[in-house]
This record gives sequence, structure tokens and C-alpha cells, in this order.
Amino acid sequence: MAVAVIDASGLILGRLCSHVAKRLRNGEEIIIINAEKAVISGRRAQLLAFYQHRTKRGLSQSKAKGPNYPRTADRIMKRSVRGMIEYRKPAGRAALKRLRVYLGCPNTLKSAKAETVEGARKPHLVKYVYLGDITKEMGASQEMRS
Repeated sequence: MAVAVIDASGLILGRLCSHVAKRLRNGEEIIIINAEKAVISGRRAQLLAFYQHRTKRGLSQSKAKGPNYPRTADRIMKRSVRGMIEYRKPAGRAALKRLRVYLGCPNTLKSAKAETVEGARKPHLVKYVYLGDITKEMGASQEMRS
């Protein structure tokens, strides 16, 4: 089976994740590149407060209790897709294993033809923030992990 490579640059996070979740449930294997360039609609201060609250909620108690919310853009995107899949059931766990998300574009995928999702394309939004900007302000590094 072929692997679908999706470029998240300029795509709205929620719409992209719902599209990816549907394709994962249908059995496709998907790689998302440029996760830090995904867009979240809304005011910058409000979105930053929302994500900081999410990450600090798990730290108020011991780390073992959670909920532990990720700080990096690739893990936030994977967590968003996870919320749209029944990940506690075997079929959902198998679907989530077929998803890989990367910051930037790895060297192995430079030559791959990346597709884009038409319904998730950012319309003429006035208020939006890049996912990478939010994670940078939360203290996450923007380096690509292999």
C-alpha cells in the first residue's frame, strides 16, 4: 500500500486532523510534514492561554497522574488526530500507528510528492496563529527529530 504524504503548511489544524483521522480509519498510512506551519484560527493571546493551561494542568499534580499534554507541534498534531479516533480500541490503536508527523521535511521525504487537503486550506482569516509560534512561546524547541 502506498503512503500518503500531506504537507500541513497553511492548513487549518482541526480540519486537517479530521480529514487525516477519516483516512486512517479507512486503513491508509499517512505522513504529515511541516506540522509547525499548520494554522489555528483565533486570537493569539487566547490561543496561547488555552495551550499553556492544557500543558500546566498535568504539571500541577505528579507527572504520573497527568493529563500530560505535549508541547511540540508534531506531538500536538498527533494528539489532535488521536482525539478524533477511538484510540482505546484495537482498531483505533492500529490506525494511530499508521500516522507519522514531522517538524519540517525529513531528507527521506524531500523527493516525495506531498499532497494538500483542499477543504482544510486556510481561507482569508484575519485572526490566526501558526502552531509553531504557539509551541515556541510555550518553550518547545523547533528542531526536527528523526
